[in-house]
Amino acid sequence: MKKTITLLGLLVSVTLMTACAPEIGSDAWCAGMENKPKGDWTGNEAADYAKHCVFK
Repeated sequence: MKKTITLLGLLVSVTLMTACAPEIGSDAWCAGMENKPKGDWTGNEAADYAKHCVFK
């Protein structure tokens, strides 16, 4: 029973943390990408940044 409650608590915590990510193209997301090293960007992130932050 204790393991079930712990697992449920962990699942809820992870769900809440991932729900807080800024929406792609928002001002917060663009600012976060500007602070992230360019070498760490994925191809999709670079394309989304160009589309939503550079060519608004």
